[in-house]
Amino acid sequence: MSDASANQNLPYGGVRVVEMTHMVMGPTCGMVLADLGAEVIKIEPLAGDSTRALRGSGAGFFGTFNRNKKSIAVDVKDPRGMEIVHKLLAGADVFSENFKSGTMDKLGLGYAALSRLNPRLVYVSHKGFLPGPYDHRTALDEVVQMMGGLAYMTGPEGRPLRAGTSVNDIMGGMFGAIGAMAALAQRERTGRGQEVQSALFENNVFLVAQHMMQFAVTGQAAAPMPNRISAWGVYDVFSVKDGEQIFLAVVSDTQWALFCDAFGLAELKSDARIASNNQRVQARDWLLPQLRKHMEAFTAAEISAIFERCGLPYAPITKPQDLFDDPHLLATGGLAEVTLPPDASGAGRAIETRTALLPLTLGGERLPLRAAPPSLGQDTQTLLMGLGYTPEDVRQLNEAGVVKCAHRQPGDASNPSANEAASA
Repeated sequence: MSDASANQNLPYGGVRVVEMTHMVMGPTCGMVLADLGAEVIKIEPLAGDSTRALRGSGAGFFGTFNRNKKSIAVDVKDPRGMEIVHKLLAGADVFSENFKSGTMDKLGLGYAALSRLNPRLVYVSHKGFLPGPYDHRTALDEVVQMMGGLAYMTGPEGRPLRAGTSVNDIMGGMFGAIGAMAALAQRERTGRGQEVQSALFENNVFLVAQHMMQFAVTGQAAAPMPNRISAWGVYDVFSVKDGEQIFLAVVSDTQWALFCDAFGLAELKSDARIASNNQRVQARDWLLPQLRKHMEAFTAAEISAIFERCGLPYAPITKPQDLFDDPHLLATGGLAEVTLPPDASGAGRAIETRTALLPLTLGGERLPLRAAPPSLGQDTQTLLMGLGYTPEDVRQLNEAGVVKCAHRQPGDASNPSANEAASA
């Protein structure tokens, strides 16, 4: 089956998305739509998306959020480059961007201009804040976590701590994709596109909305997670034999009985002071130290086996790199083999690894990895020729520095350079 045929079998097959995005938020939106079958064209500057070469905590950005996309490298400050962008957008269904407010307008690529060019275009903007008093500020995931209550809820009292991943960037991109889907559905009725906006701060507020409602309902401020009064008597991380740790949960009276029977805790099982979950919550100050002491005699593996057999909730304390070999993910197709090209990571060489697919199934199947993250300009030549440019036009634009065409990688017969195309 051809790539085009495979795409058509997916929900958004036949939809063309053009994105000018970087970092995490905007690329996540495009990745979701690409995984669902859309043709996603990533317009990059001639130097490439700046996240291609990031290191440290940003080293996984490009390789994670740019799969199933095409890359065209264009100098948009050159009139000939802007003409290429306009031609792409004239036939696009969705345009996605996540630059600072005002940047697209200065380039002539704001919603007002592009809606005149293509009235059916759905225009998705990913920002730090929705329009209002804060929209002039520069936002980052950590910034909005601090000002939006999430860092307060994550760290212990007096020590605000950001969540351990780019939660707002990723979810903000997901909401951008949801907005795009809604606008495409509405376009079926109206025939017109519209502007969709997603923002980091408002996304963060949505994440902590349950704690806002908790205060409204109870009149009591939500305590940070490390200091909260748990709703369950046993719901915590335990340090066990050999210095290992494991999370254990016993959240019902039935589970309490099973737990006591399994670990020889008959005396606690018969103690009327802790017969119900609410009583166990109130007794945590003296109950948990007893349980911790008792569980120190068991290894994490022994506890896991017993909890598994009894149907009790538990979890090993897992590091992200351990998930590459997780038996459930491997058995269910949750990870896909991928080779990142040399310019798609700060490593400067091809990386063979696995990547996590979208956490859903359609018709019982995971959405496939159809293409690795692209090399810079990998699809420039093909896309330009699809817009009506001749091989000679492509060669001249490449030599003039208006576009950049990736050269053929070893073993890749599908990506001839512009010069090869011109002489074909």
